[in-house]
Amino acid sequence: MDEVTFLEELISIPSPSGEEDEVAEYLVEQMTGLGFRAHRDGAGNVVGTVGNPEAEREIVLLGHMDTVPGQIPIHWQGDRLYGRGAVDAKGPLATFVSAAARVAPALQDARIVVIGAVEEETHGRGSRHLVDTRQAPEYVIIGEPSHWEGITLGYKGMVAVEYRLMQPGGHSAGERPGPAEKAVGFWNQLMTYSEELNQSRWGHFDTLDPALREFSTFSDGLDDGVAINIVVRLPPGFDVANLKQKMRTWCNGAKLSFPSSDPPFRSQKNTPPVRALLRAIRAEGGRPRFKLKTGTSDMNVVGPAWGCPIVAYGPGNSSLDHTPEEHIEIKEFLQATNVLTQALKTLAG
Repeated sequence: MDEVTFLEELISIPSPSGEEDEVAEYLVEQMTGLGFRAHRDGAGNVVGTVGNPEAEREIVLLGHMDTVPGQIPIHWQGDRLYGRGAVDAKGPLATFVSAAARVAPALQDARIVVIGAVEEETHGRGSRHLVDTRQAPEYVIIGEPSHWEGITLGYKGMVAVEYRLMQPGGHSAGERPGPAEKAVGFWNQLMTYSEELNQSRWGHFDTLDPALREFSTFSDGLDDGVAINIVVRLPPGFDVANLKQKMRTWCNGAKLSFPSSDPPFRSQKNTPPVRALLRAIRAEGGRPRFKLKTGTSDMNVVGPAWGCPIVAYGPGNSSLDHTPEEHIEIKEFLQATNVLTQALKTLAG
């Protein structure tokens, strides 16, 4: 199967977080056919290895198989392939498999491990399992869209916030504020705090950015309630414990919880993976550039734990992540595969 057909078939299999079995079986089958030693680990991640199994040197290419919900009918518009996951992040994962398969015959003193992780879009269960069960490799490349000329060095952190308040019901004409009003007040305090803090900061990577994801009210006729979900994006060096304490003082008696969080992470520029990618992008006729992302990825999980040189790379326009217009340009997919192939030859040589 050619690389573009592989990409199209990978995208065509729905795999929202928690429902990756079908795409995982397909990926194991295809990787095995390409010469990988492929299997699923205890978390359900697909792990495929090429090269010398006894080599001390290991390069991990960590992508993810899952997507956010919402189906986009697979279709072509010229050179563009539309479908959920085309950018985030089956395009980068297909690049990883294709580039590793190209390099495999020349590997003698190293091995390349391509991993398709589960549940990256929810709580990172796949990458957390890797941290618990695998030793740090020599190098890691994370599969996320950066455009074929971009190299991503870091991601903001995040903390999820759940606010839930129940109180005895009352008439809307009464003087006591209802749960919805109290929840709005909590949100407004968080926004005011962030806006004041951000006045002394510059650049999107250095700001504190709350986002209100869900707001719902409910009543059983006796008690009224409200529930809101917030995600706060954290800049490097931010004191998240202090922020949590402030939010507890603003919550108006509500139950406040923090179900998930990831620390910010930023890697170094002058490392072998960065140098190899810079050289390969230039050789392909591109003008490389560095990026810092305001979201999170599996880099936030494995980067601090493994402590090895790490970058993120992959084709695709990240502004299309999670959108109804998600698509990848095939020319860019092939350019990124060429770049990664050359970078892996350098790193494994």
